[in-house]
Amino acid sequence: MLVSLIIPCYNEEEVLPILYEALCGVRDSMRDSDKEFEFIFISDGSRDKTQDIIKGFAENDPAVRYVFFSRNFGKEAAMYAGMQKAKGEYIAILDADMQDPPALIPSMIADLDAGECDIVAARRVTRQGEPPIRSFFARCFYKLINSMIDVEIADGARDFRLMRRQVVDAILLLSERQRFSKGIFAWVGFRTKWIEHENVERAAGETKWSFWKLFRYAIDGIVAFTTAPLRLATYAGMFFSIAGFLYLIYYFIKAIIEKIWIDVAGYPSLLCFILFIGGLVLMALGIIGEYIGRTYIESKGRPIYIPMEESEDK
Repeated sequence: MLVSLIIPCYNEEEVLPILYEALCGVRDSMRDSDKEFEFIFISDGSRDKTQDIIKGFAENDPAVRYVFFSRNFGKEAAMYAGMQKAKGEYIAILDADMQDPPALIPSMIADLDAGECDIVAARRVTRQGEPPIRSFFARCFYKLINSMIDVEIADGARDFRLMRRQVVDAILLLSERQRFSKGIFAWVGFRTKWIEHENVERAAGETKWSFWKLFRYAIDGIVAFTTAPLRLATYAGMFFSIAGFLYLIYYFIKAIIEKIWIDVAGYPSLLCFILFIGGLVLMALGIIGEYIGRTYIESKGRPIYIPMEESEDK
């Protein structure tokens, strides 16, 4: 049985030799089984020596395949490309930075062989080593998105998972351009077993995920899987419309009783109220714009990625 390991890469020249050695160790540990391996490296527009290193692996190891993108399309596109190219009955996705421990792969394969699940996925039980502010916002994101969508995304869930071919085929049917794989993995369903592990720091190099990129990724995930923000804007508009109408009645009655029709002293509070409502209106327009913008991008039908170079099938 063939097992495909998909490794998205972006400027990972420092860590790739460490990762490849670990992957070879996993392969060697399973030589007595019926499992064969292929390593699919997806270079997402890397600008360092990542692609040269991958080519070196491929020259010496027939199990290594690769796809080099014409530019940086993002990790989501890289994972999609890897799943398209994978030939195995079991397909795994893992990061190149060693934060997804390759040593877990043999036990994940054993779990799939047992036949009690279709996906074996990893989740971190701690965020030790991460900046506290990043961990705080990550937990808030999972609570927020799980309160909005119909499926549940496990807190600490990673893209590191081993899947049967049936699962990958189902994922490939979802060909939207604005991809949020954590949501897609949950949406397609199937029986999932979670493997918990401690947070692992990068073996080498620096993370490519800044706080701003993570924030944009969170927005993409929310917009891709729920229309709750649109409903929130509607509810906010209804609330302030009712509140404004009640305030109008209150002021009208007060004016009749006190015979005061013009209250110049209330100008500052009125100005603040107008600015507040104006901000809410702009926020609502921004939310609507996010959905319209994504609809516009999807309607163009552009490819998820453009390959610049691919390895030959062996």
